[in-house]
Amino acid sequence: MTDQNQDHQDHKAKMQATKAEVDARVAQAREKRGTIIVLTGNGKGKSSSGFGTVLRSVGYGLKTGVAQFVKGKWPCGERELLTKLGVPFHVMATGFTWVTQDRDLDIAAAETVWAGCKEFLQDPSIHLVLLDELTYMLTYGYLDTQEVLRYLQERPVEQTVIITGRNCPQEVIDIADTVSEIKAVKHAFEAGVKARRGVDW
Repeated sequence: MTDQNQDHQDHKAKMQATKAEVDARVAQAREKRGTIIVLTGNGKGKSSSGFGTVLRSVGYGLKTGVAQFVKGKWPCGERELLTKLGVPFHVMATGFTWVTQDRDLDIAAAETVWAGCKEFLQDPSIHLVLLDELTYMLTYGYLDTQEVLRYLQERPVEQTVIITGRNCPQEVIDIADTVSEIKAVKHAFEAGVKARRGVDW
């Protein structure tokens, strides 16, 4: 047998073993329910990933709901598209807390958006809920963490929730099914490059 044929046989054997392992793990995953997904960390892409999953869900004709905490009144490409597709949004629309510099205003705005979130989280017809930048509302103390945890845990069994934002509280991580921490390696902004429409916002 030539070295090339041996390499081919070795690769085939390795891939067969890998396939058998993957197939066995897939067969073990029998529980059917929605999950809680947390996208946290200091890297770029948390909201983008969340919105990508919303778009995937909409593509299958599944009902979704989106809440945007922290976001201001500036344009949002994802919102522009998804509202045209019938996706309901609740938007805080006050901007970053270091811009408003008004804690009472921020808390009132957060509570208004949270009221809409509670409706999402009690609606069994909603397949997916995106709570964009929710983590800030908890770390800043704008929302009651225990109430948020209760609504997350008591949501319809088939509903999936995606939570984005830096510094996710440990209590939320503890009840989550999937947690991804996005690490910043480099960011163009740190090199003085301005954010671009259609890429960064």
